[in-house]
Amino acid sequence: MRHQHKGKKLGRDSAHRRAMYANLACSLIEHGRIKTTETKAKAVKPLAEQMITLARRGDLAARRLAISKLRSVNAVHILFSEVAPRFTDRPGGYSRIVKIGPRQGDAADGALLVRRGAISAAEGRYFGMTPRAGGLVAGEKRSAKKRRRGRLDDVRRPLP
Repeated sequence: MRHQHKGKKLGRDSAHRRAMYANLACSLIEHGRIKTTETKAKAVKPLAEQMITLARRGDLAARRLAISKLRSVNAVHILFSEVAPRFTDRPGGYSRIVKIGPRQGDAADGALLVRRGAISAAEGRYFGMTPRAGGLVAGEKRSAKKRRRGRLDDVRRPLP
């Protein structure tokens, strides 16, 4: 039984898992969004949000902690100089997961992990999100047939 064991193992040992989380979080910080599986996105989101909260502090100790977790000085520099100042007034919720349907090769549930404010309105419409006050929000519910058709279209089209 897995009582008191948080998180997913994702078929990797602990060192590989930590390295993968660091790489995904760095990519999210540098590019603003990453396309991955839903399970990996759910696993990486807390780490990425913790790093943004750490960067909001802005002191040397926070910078050193971020470098030890992310393992990339370039990503930490971007995090502290560009990303953190955008979120000074926001008390959390710096990213969101947008489900984009099954992956073509193995039918794993795909997802976009998107940093708030990092996706434009045109890109949001591409992924089925509608602009609203306070940012882009996932679109309204559609019928199952249209939802399936939309997922297949998303898989076939490359990212903009």
